[in-house]
Amino acid sequence: MSHDDREFRIRPGRPRSTPAPRSGSFVNQVLRAARKAGPVRKSGSAGESSSSGRSVRTGHSTFGRGRAGFGRSRLFSPQRRVVVKARVVRHRGRSFRSAPMTAHLAYLQREGVRRDDSGGLMFHARSDDADDPAFAEHCQDDRHHFRFIVSPEDAADMADLKRFTRDFMTQVEKDLGTDLDWIAVDHWNTDNPHVHVILRGRADDGKDLVISRDYIREGLRGRAQDLITQELGPRHDHEIRRNLVRQLDAERWTALDRQLVRDAARGGVIDLAPHPDRQPDAYASFKVTRLRKLETLGLAEQLGPGQWVLTENAQAVLREMGLLGDIIKRIHRGLSERGIERGSASYVLAGESLDDPVLGRLSERGLDDALKGTA
Repeated sequence: MSHDDREFRIRPGRPRSTPAPRSGSFVNQVLRAARKAGPVRKSGSAGESSSSGRSVRTGHSTFGRGRAGFGRSRLFSPQRRVVVKARVVRHRGRSFRSAPMTAHLAYLQREGVRRDDSGGLMFHARSDDADDPAFAEHCQDDRHHFRFIVSPEDAADMADLKRFTRDFMTQVEKDLGTDLDWIAVDHWNTDNPHVHVILRGRADDGKDLVISRDYIREGLRGRAQDLITQELGPRHDHEIRRNLVRQLDAERWTALDRQLVRDAARGGVIDLAPHPDRQPDAYASFKVTRLRKLETLGLAEQLGPGQWVLTENAQAVLREMGLLGDIIKRIHRGLSERGIERGSASYVLAGESLDDPVLGRLSERGLDDALKGTA
């Protein structure tokens, strides 16, 4: 074959690794994830988040007691609102068993937690005077125990928090299908009266008490809401809106934020734009206002008209901000109660780096949120 300028010979070179494509902006990552995810199924809960800010699996858990014993509530429901925090405390080793339970019970019964500023009194299903040392002794050989904080939004209007707690735990027993061994104490030393419940981690058949994740996350709150709604009646529309207004500018993780997560339709996108094929959202203005607040905090980003995304760490950051706000609020309240002027006093938070030693007297101490990071 004669030489021709059009002829060429391919000489393959050494294989090279293809550079990974640049991820681009956060918005582009979300849009790519949305396209890859495809249509979202309607069944199951959408958009629950862990305390680290990453999404967790949706749908119902299939392990533990109480899997089918509740209905899911929503932010705009006429039901009375309740915050329930839950923690599973595992017993690891002799030293762990002997200290935390008794120390926690002593903290719960400290001075100043009752309406008359006296110490807390533990109660259980049959008596207002529970034997907490005996309860701690019974728990010491268990694998774990549960700690709940139940805080009704309208606790101040309720007739009796102890009676409510007993009714609540009776309903939990029915849902879980076992008798429960528990003690509790009611606290009135904060703006929101609440109840601490310690539940033994053993069922009436002697086996470890395992509770469904869904029941802890949704069922406990649902049962408490049912009881309070029966006592006080459903919330009126103006009460719902008043509660939403209080959440719009809050620098903490709110029920409105949880609803925004549920509203995420595809790939984490919250679509509040009007569509001709669906009913208008009566609370869209509240949601947009909240999203704009989160945008100023760097925790939300607008993709287009009426379309938003929350950052992956939004929940974790807002929970930390709420915890810090609670600490500062309690410091100011402690100073005011002791007649200490803020101008003549200085304070620091644990963990701050200081060049000079701190000199003074300890006015108050305590746990601001013993169940941090759970819900």
